[in-house]
Amino acid sequence: MKLKSISLILFTLGFGFAAWAQNASIKGTVTSADELPLEFVNVGIQGLSKGATTDRLGTYEIKNIPPGTYEIFASLVGAERQTKTIQLQPGQKVELSFRLQESSTQLAEVVVSDQFSNRFYEDSAFTVAKLPLKDLENPQVYQSISSKLLKEQVVTNMNDAMKNATGVTRLWESTGRGGDGAEYYSMRGFSVQPTMVNGLPSVNNGALDPANIESIDVIKGPSGTLFGSPLISYGGLINVSTKRPLNILKGEIGFITGSFGLNRVTGDINLPLSDQAFMRVNTAYQSQNTFQDAGNRKSFYIAPSFKLKASDRLTFLINTEFLDSEAANAPMIFLNRNAPLSFTSIDLFEDNYFRSYTSNDLTMRNTTFAIQAQAMYEISDSWTSQTALSRSSTKSAGYYHYLWDQSNGDEFVRFISNRNGQTLTTDIQQNFIGEFSLGKFENKMVVGLDFYESGLLDGSSGWLANGTVSLQEGTDTGDLTRAGVDDILKGTFVGNSMAKTQVVSAYVSDVIAFTPKLSAMASLRVDRFSDQSENLSEEERNEQVALSPKFGLVYQPIKDKVSLFGNYMNGFVNVAPRQVSNADGSNPRVESFSPEQANQWELGVKTSLYKDKLAATLSYYSIGIDNRIMIDPANINNFIQGGSVESKGLEFSLVANPINGLNIVAGYSKNTSEVTGDNPENGYLGMRPEEAGPDRLINFWASYTAPQGPLKGFGLGFGGNAASEHLTLNRSTTGTFALPPYEVFNASLSYSGPQYLLALKVNNLTDELYYSGWSTVTPQNTRNISLALNYRF
Repeated sequence: MKLKSISLILFTLGFGFAAWAQNASIKGTVTSADELPLEFVNVGIQGLSKGATTDRLGTYEIKNIPPGTYEIFASLVGAERQTKTIQLQPGQKVELSFRLQESSTQLAEVVVSDQFSNRFYEDSAFTVAKLPLKDLENPQVYQSISSKLLKEQVVTNMNDAMKNATGVTRLWESTGRGGDGAEYYSMRGFSVQPTMVNGLPSVNNGALDPANIESIDVIKGPSGTLFGSPLISYGGLINVSTKRPLNILKGEIGFITGSFGLNRVTGDINLPLSDQAFMRVNTAYQSQNTFQDAGNRKSFYIAPSFKLKASDRLTFLINTEFLDSEAANAPMIFLNRNAPLSFTSIDLFEDNYFRSYTSNDLTMRNTTFAIQAQAMYEISDSWTSQTALSRSSTKSAGYYHYLWDQSNGDEFVRFISNRNGQTLTTDIQQNFIGEFSLGKFENKMVVGLDFYESGLLDGSSGWLANGTVSLQEGTDTGDLTRAGVDDILKGTFVGNSMAKTQVVSAYVSDVIAFTPKLSAMASLRVDRFSDQSENLSEEERNEQVALSPKFGLVYQPIKDKVSLFGNYMNGFVNVAPRQVSNADGSNPRVESFSPEQANQWELGVKTSLYKDKLAATLSYYSIGIDNRIMIDPANINNFIQGGSVESKGLEFSLVANPINGLNIVAGYSKNTSEVTGDNPENGYLGMRPEEAGPDRLINFWASYTAPQGPLKGFGLGFGGNAASEHLTLNRSTTGTFALPPYEVFNASLSYSGPQYLLALKVNNLTDELYYSGWSTVTPQNTRNISLALNYRF
C-alpha cells in the first residue's frame, strides 16, 4: 500500500476519533415514586435514534451524543412519560435521573428492580387461600420460592429448587412410571408430590422443568378444605405458579453448560399483540448425563400463554405446557421390607456409589401436555367470578426396573417391566370471590364449586427377574440391552385396564376482620368421591362423602409488621374398597371404608419488618391421623380402620435483606412422628414412619451483589443443606437402617450487567457422598459445576 494511502486512512481515523471524543454522554437512574429502581424503562433522545434500557439496578447510559440541546424522555408502559430538557457541551458527561409518578404497587405488571429490596420475599400468594390475603393476614403457613432465587442459583431441576423450602426433602427421584412417577418429597412427616399448577390439578409422571416457574408455593399442613382429597398430602401440598404475559415487550435468552455433559438453552419472550392482547412463550431444551457410570436425560419444553383483556370487566388467561423427555433412570435399591435386615452399615453402598445398574439403552419416555383456561369477570366492584378449566395428559412409555434385597447382606435381584400408561385429569372450577361489609365487620369470601376427574390407563408388560447384582463382588448378571429385555418380557402383556375416579365438591371460606388487627377465617368443604373404574362391579363401586373444616385466627399487635396466628386444618384421603374374607378364606366379599382424616392445630408468629426487609415465620404444629386402614389383628384376611399417626414439629423460616445488595433465605425444622395405632404384627407401631424423612433439616442461602462502586454488579453466593440421619427402613419386624446425616455446601460467583447475567455455580463443594430414600438407598449428586449466561432485551 502506498504511503499516501496509509496517511489518508490514518488522517480519516484520527479525525473520526477526535470527533467522537468531542461527543457527550448521559447516564442516570430511573425509580418509582416509592424510590425502587425500575427495570426495562426506555430512555431516549427526541429526534435521535439513540437510547438505552434500564438494567436491574434501574441505571442506563447513552454514549456518543453530538453536542446540542435535546429532549430526553423516560417511557414505560403503565407509567406517565417524563421528559427533561438538557444542553450538552462537547465531551460533557451528564448525570440525569428520572422518578416516575407511579409507585411499585401501581406498576404491578412491570418488573421492578429489586437490588434494594427483599427480592426473594413474596408477600402474598392468591393460591393459598383463594383470596387476596397478605402473608400476615393468613393463618396458614406457606413459603413461596421465587424465580429470582432459582435464576441466581442456576437451578435446572425441581429438586434443586425445593432445597430452598423449609422442612422439605426428597424421598424418591422421578421414576417416570405411570400414575406416580413424579418425585416424592417429605413435608411435616408425610410424603407429597407436586400436583398443582396455578392452584389447579396438573398431574405429571416425570420431572418438572423450571423454565416457566414464577414461584413454587409450598403450602404447609393438611389443606383438604380448599383443595380436596386427590391432590393433597397430610403434610401439605406443592403448587407451581407459572409466568404470565406482561404488557411490555421483553425477552431473555439463557444458556447453561456444566458437569456431566449438562447443556441447557432457555428462552422467555413476552410480546404485546395489541393494547388488549398479550402473549408469552417460555421454552427450554436440556441434556445431561448422571454422575454414575450410566444414565442420562434429555428434554424439550415449551409453554405458550395468552392473555386477553376483552373488556374493562372480563379477562381471559390461557396457559399451556408441553414437555417431552426421555431418561435412562438408575433403578431404586429397595431394602427387603419382609425379612430381617442383613445390612448394618452404609459401607457396601458407598463402595458402589458410582454404579448405576442400568444402561443408556433402557429409557423411559414421558410426554406431558397441560392446558388451563381461566375467565375472570368483575361482577361488581365487590365481587369477581373466576371460571377455570384444567386438562392434563401425561404418558409413560419405556423400561422401569428396581433392585430387591435378597436378605443376604450382598445380593439384589432386578425386576423389570415395559411400562405403557397414560394419566388423564380434568378439573372445572367456579369461584365467586368478594369483599363486603356486614355491619362494622369487613369480609373476604370465596364460594366455589369443583369437579375433578382422573383416569389411569395401563397397558404394560408383567414384571420379570433380570439378573442379580452383587455389591460385594461388583457383578451384575442381568441383560441391560433393549433387545435382551424385550426378549425376557416377551408374552407377558397383562392386558389393558382403566381406573377412573370423580370428585364433586363445594366449599366456602370467609375471613372476617373484627378490627384492623384481629381477623378470623372459617371454611368448610363438602366432598363427594366416586370410583368410576370400568372393571368394578356394582358392589365394588363406592361413594364417599367427607366434610372438611378449617378455622384460623390472626392478631396483629403491630399492624402490617407482626402477626400472631393459630389454625385448625383438616385433610382427608378417600380409601378404595378392599377384597376381604373370613380367616379361613370363606365368604369372600368387598369391603368399603370411610375416608381417612387428618387434623392439624398450629400456633405461630409472622413478621415483616423494616419495609419487608425482614420476613420470618415461626410455628409449632401437631397433626393427627385417624381412620387409617390396617390389617385386622383378629383376621389376617380382613382390613379395618383404626390406625393412627401423630406428627409434631417446629419450623422457622427467614427471608431477609439486612443491607442493600445482601439477601438471605434460611430455614430450620424439627419433626417428631410416630405410628400410634396399628396392628403390632405390621411392625410400625411406636416407630417413626419411613416417609417422615430426617427429623431435622436446615436450608440456607446468602448472596451479595455490589450495588455501586468499582465492583458494581459483581455477586457472591453461599449456602447449603443439612439433615440428620434418615430411617429409610424402620420396622420392629425387620430392624432399622439409617441413612447417614449430611451437610452439603454450594457457592456461586456472578456478574450482572445492564442486559446480561453471567454466573458460575458449584454444587456440593466438598463432594459429600449422601443419600435419600424411602425404604430405599439412593446416592445423590456429587460435586458439579455449571456456567450460565443470560441476555435480556
